[in-house]
Amino acid sequence: MANLKEVRIRIASVQSTQQITKAMKMVSAAKLKRATNAITQLRPYATKLKDILGNLSASLEGTTSPYLQEREPNKVLIVVVSSNRGLAGAFNMNVIKAANNLIAEKYSDQFAKGHVSIAAIGKKAQDFFEKRSYKMVGNNNGVYAALTFENVTKITESIMAGFVKGEYDKVEVIYNRFKNAAVQFVTTEQLLPLPKPEQTTVQTSNIDFILEPSQEQIVEQLIPKSIKIQLYKALLDSHASEHGARMTSMDKATENAGDLLKALKLAYNQARQAAITTELSEIVSGAAALNG
Repeated sequence: MANLKEVRIRIASVQSTQQITKAMKMVSAAKLKRATNAITQLRPYATKLKDILGNLSASLEGTTSPYLQEREPNKVLIVVVSSNRGLAGAFNMNVIKAANNLIAEKYSDQFAKGHVSIAAIGKKAQDFFEKRSYKMVGNNNGVYAALTFENVTKITESIMAGFVKGEYDKVEVIYNRFKNAAVQFVTTEQLLPLPKPEQTTVQTSNIDFILEPSQEQIVEQLIPKSIKIQLYKALLDSHASEHGARMTSMDKATENAGDLLKALKLAYNQARQAAITTELSEIVSGAAALNG
């Protein structure tokens, strides 16, 4: 009977867990739809802005924008975009692992000199790197409370100011790029200096446009906006990827709970049958003893 009671408790526990994972999956599915709408609406704008900037810059001999200035990467800032919460499978560890690999493969000399800084956006990355005594820049976990362009711009402007002052010679961002609920790609992009037109695919046109204000002024205005849009897009991508990963993870957890529930019910029935058989044997043996 002790075994039966133990199995019943485990069955109740698994059933409760299954209900929780189902509920979390539904919540993530609802949040995923909103997050997906946000990133799919921004992508065409970000792509067009990049094309316009590339086309305008291609016809200029040079620009004085400090955000295009190439320097020897003696001081590096790595922006790691994670989530504030877990229960999303390998979502957070994938970007953390990618950041560690980037440092080891590309910036090992700078890291040894203490010239690699981490700007974590998300509590999971913040906690990971803080516990390992990395050089941290700020705390940006609160941005997820209201993930708007204005709030992300504050983070971007701080990074841009640090680059102009020479606090960083190069800034790279690592995040999960959203494809669908089941697939996210860990992506590393150079945020600063902004890649020059020759480093990107530029579609030139033979048509001359009359621009007001001047072409140079437009480029100078578009460069900061492009940088801000790039980081904002990375956060929206990561946000959608987080909910997709969590929904997939909770779906898998629900399936696993169902499989465990079947196994426990089978074990319960077997234990129950064994208990009944034992009781019947004791009854028969007792009756035989009395008759004897």
